[in-house]
Amino acid sequence: MCRDLATEVEKLLLQRSAYVRKKAVLTAVHMIRKVPELSDIFLPPCAQLLHEHHHGILLGTITLITELCERRPAALKHFRKMVPQLVHILQTLVTTGYSTEHSISGVSDPFLQVQILRLLRILGRNHEESSDTMNDLLAQVATNTDTSRNAGNAVLFETVLTIMDIRSAAGLRVLAVNILGRFLLNSDRNIRYVALTSLLRLVQSNHSAVQRHRPTVVECLREPDGSLSRRALELSLALVNSSNVQAMTQELQGFLESCPPDLQANCASGILLAAERFAPTKRWHIDTTLRVLMTAGTHVRDDAVANLTQLIGGAQELHAYSVRRLYSALAEDISQQPLVQVATWCIGEYGDLLLEGSCEETEPLQVKEEEVLALLERVLQSHMSLPATRGYALTALVKLSTRLRGDNNRIRQVVSIYRSCLDVELQQRAVEYNTLFRKYDHMRAAILEKIPLVERGGCQVDEEAKESKETAQLSEAAPVPTEPQASKLLDLLDLLDGPSGDAQHPPPLDPTPGGTLIHLLNLPCAPPPPAPIPNLKVFEREGLQLNLSFVRPPGTPTLLLITVTATNTSGGDVTHFICQAAVPKGFQLQLQAPSGDTVPAQGGLPMTQLLRILNPKKAPLRLKLRLTYNHFGQSVQEIFEVNNLPVETWQ
Repeated sequence: MCRDLATEVEKLLLQRSAYVRKKAVLTAVHMIRKVPELSDIFLPPCAQLLHEHHHGILLGTITLITELCERRPAALKHFRKMVPQLVHILQTLVTTGYSTEHSISGVSDPFLQVQILRLLRILGRNHEESSDTMNDLLAQVATNTDTSRNAGNAVLFETVLTIMDIRSAAGLRVLAVNILGRFLLNSDRNIRYVALTSLLRLVQSNHSAVQRHRPTVVECLREPDGSLSRRALELSLALVNSSNVQAMTQELQGFLESCPPDLQANCASGILLAAERFAPTKRWHIDTTLRVLMTAGTHVRDDAVANLTQLIGGAQELHAYSVRRLYSALAEDISQQPLVQVATWCIGEYGDLLLEGSCEETEPLQVKEEEVLALLERVLQSHMSLPATRGYALTALVKLSTRLRGDNNRIRQVVSIYRSCLDVELQQRAVEYNTLFRKYDHMRAAILEKIPLVERGGCQVDEEAKESKETAQLSEAAPVPTEPQASKLLDLLDLLDGPSGDAQHPPPLDPTPGGTLIHLLNLPCAPPPPAPIPNLKVFEREGLQLNLSFVRPPGTPTLLLITVTATNTSGGDVTHFICQAAVPKGFQLQLQAPSGDTVPAQGGLPMTQLLRILNPKKAPLRLKLRLTYNHFGQSVQEIFEVNNLPVETWQ
């Protein structure tokens, strides 16, 4: 029916009756949405309809042009010539207005203003000349719009979106960020939420401008509304850098102590990640991590224990300080399992320093051997202790048998008790430790020496070193967008196994001791090169195609390198392209910086991104991807799971 009546509707667009013309424009809009190939029929009348002063006709015409530009690249090129005319219409609205009956709260026809701003945003995107034409007008709208009523805020927010989406001047972008900063002070919660969400999108491209509003963002953390505080938390984490890490971490730790339970995991993991990246000193890093573990230890990432033990082990000058801090924290609370695990490990390794009292940086702490043993026995007997925690405590007791000067009978008795434990892992440890006491007592001191520090990024095979060097060069050329992307991953990781707190931020591959154990063997002969793994196409829509290619470095069989390649054969560019990934619990994932955020049309230069996945158990790999991008003026989000990965990627 649309195809049959399109020519009739085109004739009615130029009828004398304004009412008929308005209805014809609306009909044309619906026709375009149903049958996009009819666009060429309605291109010529639009130029004449833009000269109308009738509110309904003009509003419908702007909507029709917007629909045409979103669906046909040829229409976009055609209407870019009319940008000066659209700028003139909007300027007339701002200064004089077309009709007073369509003014709302002193704002002249806000519905028409918003629609024109949306059309200008589409026409100015990735087009220098059109952007220059509308820069002055956008500055005028941004400075002269009344913000005392919601109608003015709507126009102002649409102006901000247009400024940030076109190739606007740097000063104009700063003005847009400042407008969003003023929105944060508004009494309306919806306006504050919109401002926080928009600032989160802009934090990477305009970090210094957003940074000026950091105090206001931090104030929003205390909002009673859960949605607002969550957005404020994500933005606060994105604003942390080396210059403000101490002040921001203090604010975030204060929020962590009183935040709702559903935000504790996000906040705790965010603080740990920020401390790992920007810590000014090792002592500050240790103190910060301990405070997070004491406040919300059950909500931290799985790798927090390994990272902290690695950090303490590498700071030899802080061993005495760390063991005293951890002993005091453990004596106060044994409910936070990650804290208990780190504390028992540290007491087992450096218990002799705890008893010597050689730490000059803290107040004198008099600790007796009986008190240390009693505390570890308390951990073993507590119903709150996990099996892994009991394993830490039992090992710490055995290690203290070589570090304490007193009689070891008490330790031997405790170890003997657990030989009949129902937990198989704990029972096996107890049996082995008991055998060590009975049969190999002469070797016990040597076996239970302090664990040597496993250096981060230890000996690497040539291929791995070369790959790491290339990755470092890529990171220098294009810094990885960390927090906003991380704040978006929080929602994605919920879709896989376990709660989001278990895997909120992909842990780095090298720092964990388990990751570097691969290289300790230093085998003399290299294995034969593996057979190439076939590529895999995982996504295709409207010309956009996503392919995965796989490489397993010979020196590290548990490491998989996946190169994501996005190509675009359609007629329009794919912009603001973001690829995010998640893996099940037990894997480690690291996303490298993409080569760009635009996939050019007509088979232009593809966009690539590297994923590094560590699979220590060689378990079957599942990969969940989330794609967000703009194509033909529409925002697209796709979430899908890749279950058909080649067996060679994990076996």
